[in-house]
Amino acid sequence: MSLNSPTLVNEENSQEPKRNSERLGSVELQTPSSFQDNPLQQLQLASQEVLEKAKKTGRSKCPRCSSSRMFYCYTCFVPVETVPTKEIPTVKLPLKIDIIKHPNETDGKSTAVHAKLLAPDDVTIYKYPCIPEYEEKRHEIALIFPGPNSVSVKDIAFHLQKYAKKGTCANNNDCSREPLLKQAKLEPKEEEKDLNECISTNGNEGARLKKIIFIDSTWNQTNKIITDERLQGLLQIELKTRKTCFWRHQKGKPDTYLSTIEAIYYFLVDYHQEILKENYKGQYDNLLFFFSFMYTLIKNAKCCAGKE
Repeated sequence: MSLNSPTLVNEENSQEPKRNSERLGSVELQTPSSFQDNPLQQLQLASQEVLEKAKKTGRSKCPRCSSSRMFYCYTCFVPVETVPTKEIPTVKLPLKIDIIKHPNETDGKSTAVHAKLLAPDDVTIYKYPCIPEYEEKRHEIALIFPGPNSVSVKDIAFHLQKYAKKGTCANNNDCSREPLLKQAKLEPKEEEKDLNECISTNGNEGARLKKIIFIDSTWNQTNKIITDERLQGLLQIELKTRKTCFWRHQKGKPDTYLSTIEAIYYFLVDYHQEILKENYKGQYDNLLFFFSFMYTLIKNAKCCAGKE
């Protein structure tokens, strides 16, 4: 298992340069039918020519383990010999990302490695049960999961402030109340007023999101991870408004269940707009560099086989 941006065209359609340049000049020329054919084509991506060449060459060796792979090694998290690292885009993220991978999740089918390949300085992949302790920093960490108490991206700051308040108010004369968990239960409006008074007194220190956690597994595998005591008490975020393009979509699940790399990308787009309050100009589009290329390959193969 485990969001929309200004539109620019995927550069992989090299056979239609005139059509592409027209789209770059005016996104209004994009028709609904062509968008449905490839909903990822409006991303602002680096040139995928290196992937086109590697596709023609075929499988190549991983420079570390020498395994035969196509495009990248999903165990070493590096491109293969026919895909020079310098030709792969690098994406700088506004926060750190931890991906917790279920041990039974098939490495070659997971899109989590895309994030590590494209944002190596900001992404760490852990194989469950070997995961960090998050308790002491839960006021600056959130978990992407559609639980019963999940909140939207735009509400992250407010809810993280509740965790920060527990430590802040206990040591401040102006907030000399009992810690939040020991207070008498307040009505929602009273709780919000109480929290805002504390924020205005102490500022926003300790309430900024610094890390986001994603679970990389099928839905049926998720329960083992989400119930781990090390993840209890973390703020949970749900992404509800985007539909997956993943070619291995889980049968019987809604199309809002995203692949891991889609969830990461769409979360960051929402975070950029809702929390950072900045216009989104494609800064994270290259996180879908491999995903969009593979989507097109698979879609074209299905069309040729008469399955679509």
